[in-house]
Amino acid sequence: MYFIMQWRKKGLIYCVNGSEHEWKNNSFLTPQPYLLDDDTIRVYGSFRDKDGVGRIGYVDVEAENPSNVLKVSSDPVLDIGRAGRFDDNGVILGDVIDVKDRIFMYYVGFQHVQKVKFYAFSGLAVSTDKGESFTRVRETPVLDRSEEGLYGRCIHSVIYDDVRHLFRVWYSVIYDWTWIDGIPYPTYDIKYAESQDGIHFPEEGIQCVKCNAREYRIGRPKVRIMPDGQYEMRYTSDTYSKEYVAGYAVSNDGINWIRKDDQGWLKKSEAGFDSEMACYPAVFDAAGKTYMFYDGNGMGLAGFGYAVLEE
Repeated sequence: MYFIMQWRKKGLIYCVNGSEHEWKNNSFLTPQPYLLDDDTIRVYGSFRDKDGVGRIGYVDVEAENPSNVLKVSSDPVLDIGRAGRFDDNGVILGDVIDVKDRIFMYYVGFQHVQKVKFYAFSGLAVSTDKGESFTRVRETPVLDRSEEGLYGRCIHSVIYDDVRHLFRVWYSVIYDWTWIDGIPYPTYDIKYAESQDGIHFPEEGIQCVKCNAREYRIGRPKVRIMPDGQYEMRYTSDTYSKEYVAGYAVSNDGINWIRKDDQGWLKKSEAGFDSEMACYPAVFDAAGKTYMFYDGNGMGLAGFGYAVLEE
């Protein structure tokens, strides 16, 4: 007997209430699930304020039923950096992984500059209190400006290879700006790099996924190793006609990728919180189930929801 598995949307989980604390009264960007314990999934994300400045907090949900919200962080677990630092104008999630008895949080820090919209480079913060707070490893980026990414190098997926003792990283590289209707948008694609300690990285990575003729940016790669050893990547791209959509690619080694966007499944709905946009998917296993967490309209302005893989 053959069984067909398919994704089924389960709806909105959480949407920021405009009357909440000032640091989180706008939107919830880039949901990143983390297994807090057998019963709880902690979804870290960037809560943005009315000015669009993000600070990282979390929404705890029931592992058996993520529709059930258990707790929302009252304070940021990672605030913006000190004035003048690379992350003084907002932080968003990259990835969260366990490293021995600590939790590593890779994040992207934003800084306003005069002649382009922003710089965006990657930092690392560490938690020793089970993810309730994070402390920066240093106040400079771990993935900093280089010739390949003059405006941004943004880590979004990290897998630790305990056989080769390597941190394997997939990241977005902002190398230019594209003007659409008089507005500058960052232009980027996806690369791969490795690190022995998770802190020091090469100045140039390996090209993974490029934009097609319709796109000018493709990023937020979330990489997962499947039970059969194959890699899958889910990402979000933007076209010159401003269609912000989720995409999909597969690989045998995590470096050489084949785009199969038609198999990515995640599309906007006819109605509801994701009727205009469904983006930033992150697939996660918990409680014997496989979930996909993702942002809805306005890149999380309408909140984030989830789907489940069903038989």
